[in-house]
Amino acid sequence: MKYIKEAKERNTSVDKLTRETVADIIDGIREGGDKALLEYCEKFDGRDVGAAELLRVSPFEIAAAYEQVDRELIKDMAQAAISILGFAEAQKESLSEVHDFSPREGVFLGHRIIPVESCLCYIPGGNYPLYSTALMLIIPAKEAGVKRVVACSPVDKETGRINPKTLVAMDIAGADEIYGIGGAHAIAAFSYGTESIAPVDLIVGPGNKYVAEAKRQCYGQVGIDFVAGPSEVMVIADGSGDPSVVAADILAQCEHDVNAKGIVVTTNEEFGNKVIAAVEEELRVLETAEIARVSWEDNGEVIVTESMDEAIELANAIAPEHLELNIRDSASNPASEMFMKKLNNYGSLFIGQNTAEVFGDYASGPNHTLPTVRAARYTGGLWVGTFLKTVTYQYMSDKGSQDLAPIVKRLAEGEGLAAHALAAAKREKEE
Repeated sequence: MKYIKEAKERNTSVDKLTRETVADIIDGIREGGDKALLEYCEKFDGRDVGAAELLRVSPFEIAAAYEQVDRELIKDMAQAAISILGFAEAQKESLSEVHDFSPREGVFLGHRIIPVESCLCYIPGGNYPLYSTALMLIIPAKEAGVKRVVACSPVDKETGRINPKTLVAMDIAGADEIYGIGGAHAIAAFSYGTESIAPVDLIVGPGNKYVAEAKRQCYGQVGIDFVAGPSEVMVIADGSGDPSVVAADILAQCEHDVNAKGIVVTTNEEFGNKVIAAVEEELRVLETAEIARVSWEDNGEVIVTESMDEAIELANAIAPEHLELNIRDSASNPASEMFMKKLNNYGSLFIGQNTAEVFGDYASGPNHTLPTVRAARYTGGLWVGTFLKTVTYQYMSDKGSQDLAPIVKRLAEGEGLAAHALAAAKREKEE
């Protein structure tokens, strides 16, 4: 394995100051409720709301947002929503409940699949209006059957309102409540509740380091999807594709923020050098080059492996958020099938040069809210199942209970749990 471009060392750990700042904010919300929330809105957002009830977006504001957004963009959002909803429906239909499974006579077991009662879909603000994330979070929640789907997003400091594109997307997706608030104080408010904001059961969605840390610290009081880090993409290429296409896909991640990471893994060193050249060429004209260049120079990598097996091994070790297979494939030689059997750790997989990762970001259907920083080793991305919980039940006949009682009694006695043994013994048949 050889690096022809190596990244600088990247620190993804949470610094002490961030942890302490977030902890103070959470404590402030828990103790001060609406009063503290309004103070944080003024401190961090430069926004004097006046009353916490006014953080909720009104139907009038939503209607006004539609007037500010290009009609063609609204139509495109609606098309994307159709694909996202369709895939969420297919995912939900793949799940099934278990009824009356009987491992022994008289014992009946099962499980139900139940949506959580309420959730918050956090839509980040930052450098760009990420209205696509509103579609990706809210639509699966609604399809899952969540009764109260809340959405929130930071407001623009100049207008004091959520970006109209984001607001329209929230409405298209079907949010029940929308709030103009972001940051750690938003996570704390919806985790613990205030006088004006009812808490939720689950919080999903990415955000900056303060949002991520707030989700981490509030976990337990509220459920979360996962703690998201900087965006990542890895492209495995055999050199048969177009280096300028690979370069474009790398830069699509790099422009997110200066901490994003783009990796090319190839068995063809010449191809790797062509990708580097193509990235540099695009950066000369790219409108977002100010961010993308820093990301590429600091975090970008191009790695040459001796074989595709070594490339696969590396991908499984890195566990990237997005993984592209830019390889020669055909019906008579389906190399992608071999790859898919060996690739285990990724957030979402994009097969073939036709399948741009950015298609998944917006409109193809699978969710773009994915695990980062190697979390793909143990979890997948957000999906309709994120909003569902599987709960078990059991019931027994007289015979089932009496037959199981002596077994459980002995097992409990073996652990030294006398009351457990007694509870089992009470069900034993009297001679």
